[in-house]
Amino acid sequence: MRSEPEPLRSDALDVVVRLLFGLGDAAADSAPFHDRICEAVCRLTSLERAVLFLYDPARRLVLPAGSHGVEPEILAHTYGTLEETPIAQRALAEDTVIVVDELAGEVPDRYAELPGVAGISCTPVAATGHWLGVILAERNGDRLRLDESERRTMYALGRTAALATTVREAAAQRERDALLLERIELAREVHESVMQRLFGVSMVLGSGRELSVEDGERSAAEVEAALGELRDALDRSLEPTAEPSRTTLRAELQRLGRQYKAVPLSVCWEEGADVPEGLEPLAVSVLGEALRNAEKHARPTEMRIAITSEQGAFTLEVRNDGLVSSPAAAASGLGLRLAAYESLQRGGMLEFGPEGDDWRVRLVLPAGDVASVVGGS
Repeated sequence: MRSEPEPLRSDALDVVVRLLFGLGDAAADSAPFHDRICEAVCRLTSLERAVLFLYDPARRLVLPAGSHGVEPEILAHTYGTLEETPIAQRALAEDTVIVVDELAGEVPDRYAELPGVAGISCTPVAATGHWLGVILAERNGDRLRLDESERRTMYALGRTAALATTVREAAAQRERDALLLERIELAREVHESVMQRLFGVSMVLGSGRELSVEDGERSAAEVEAALGELRDALDRSLEPTAEPSRTTLRAELQRLGRQYKAVPLSVCWEEGADVPEGLEPLAVSVLGEALRNAEKHARPTEMRIAITSEQGAFTLEVRNDGLVSSPAAAASGLGLRLAAYESLQRGGMLEFGPEGDDWRVRLVLPAGDVASVVGGS
C-alpha cells in the first residue's frame, strides 16, 4: 500500500487541530468557521471550489453555510433537499466521500447543467448517526481523480465541520432555553402584577352598583399603574425570538411557492407595502411558523398570504382552510407565542386563531421611522 507523503499528513493534521481550537468562535458565528473548512478542503487537496451545505430544520432545506472559490451571488440562490440530491444520499448513507463525473441525476435538476463543472465530490458532514449536511467540491471544470489521502483529508474535515455544527447547535439551544425561561418569568410577572390590578378593576366595574367618585379615581389609578407596569415589562431589552434571517420576505415567498407545490399558495402583495427596516427577520419567522402550523394542524386546500400597508402600519396575514386539530391544539405551540412577545416589544402585535372556517395569523408592525425608533429603544 502506498504511504502518505509526510508533509501533507502533517499539514492536514495542523489544519484540523487549528480548526478544532476555533470551535469556540464557531459557536458564536459559524459562517467564517465553515468558510475556513471549505478553504482547507481546497488547500489540502487538488480541489479548487467548495461549498458546505447544512440542513436548516426551520426551513426544511439544505442551505449554504460556508464556501471557498464560489461567487456569493451564486450561493444566495442555492438550496436543495436530500431527496433531490442522490449523491448526498449515498455519501451520508455510506459514510464516505463520493465522486461523480456527471451532475445529471446526482444534484437537483436546476443545477445539473452548471457551466464550468465537469465532476463533483461529496463529503458527508455527520456525527453520531446524525446527518447534518455535506461538502460539495470540484476542480474548476476539470475531471476529478482523488487519491486515498485526499479522500481521508476531506472525510476528516467533514467530521470537523460536523463537530463544529453540533457545538453551535448546543450553544444555540442553551440560549433559546435561557430566553424561554426569561420570557416565562416575564409572563408570570405580568400576570401577578398587571392582571391582578385589572382583575380588581373589573370586579369593581362589574359589581352593578353606582361608582362613587372615590371608586372611580381608585379604578383609574389602578389602570394607569397596570399600563405603566406593562410598559416597563415590554421595554426590557430581551433578545429577539427570530434568528437573523439570511433572506428577505420576497425571496422566501418565491421559494415557498416552489416548496408548496401540492397546496396552492396565493400571494397578494400591495404595491408600496415594504417590510419595515430591521424587522425582516421577524416577518420571515412569522411566515414560516404560520405555514408550518398549517401543515401540522390542518389539511389545507389553499394558503392565502396578504401583505398590505395601511395608516403607517405593515401587515402580513396568512390564512389557511382545512382545520383538523382543535383551535386549542393549534394555538399551543411556542413559536407564535414567542413571536407575539417580540412583536409587542417592537411596537406591533401578532394575533392568531380561528376565523370562520379559516385559521388566521396576522402580524402588524409599525412602518418607517416608528419601527426604527421602537427597535432601537
